[in-house]
Amino acid sequence: MRKRKNSEKYHRIIKAATKVFAKKGFYPAKISEIAKEAQVADGTIYIYFESKDDILISLFEEQMKTVLENMVAQISKLKDPAEKLEKFALTHLQLIEQNKDIAEIIQVELRQSSKFMKEYKNEQFIQYLDLIGDIVKEGQKKGVFKKDIMPGVAKRAFFGALDEMSRFWVLSSRKRYDIETAAKQISGYFLKGITA
Repeated sequence: MRKRKNSEKYHRIIKAATKVFAKKGFYPAKISEIAKEAQVADGTIYIYFESKDDILISLFEEQMKTVLENMVAQISKLKDPAEKLEKFALTHLQLIEQNKDIAEIIQVELRQSSKFMKEYKNEQFIQYLDLIGDIVKEGQKKGVFKKDIMPGVAKRAFFGALDEMSRFWVLSSRKRYDIETAAKQISGYFLKGITA
């Protein structure tokens, strides 16, 4: 029986994998290195996970759950759809800045896993994108955003811009602007295009 998610060892392995993947990269990392970092026997890993890919996917699921809960808490405090989009952008980029190891894994290592890219469907990530689409729909109902904007396209375009900025933030050693400026710029460009 795999994935005993309430287990202390499960969470210790996830935490250890985060460190090892961020330091070594997903492909070069070995299960034995994760086990050593987690202070468990190599075989213990397989009680909780089927493979290294499974660890990576589980790590992503754990992070997405936290990110989704945090984002819902942040934007639910606001009434204005434009302010919600601005808050979404800022919160998303702040999470990248505050969680550098996780950000590097999600931005770089996760995308190298063919199992993740081809086979995996993450419901929480879909819900995360849907938060943006729901904000756009709310703005349309309130007459704030243009009626001809397609929420499905808008949510992917907005997330795509944030995702690219996140990738740049993770990979670049030179940062010419802060997170707040980047969030304002991205949400500003987007809002100019969709505001009625």
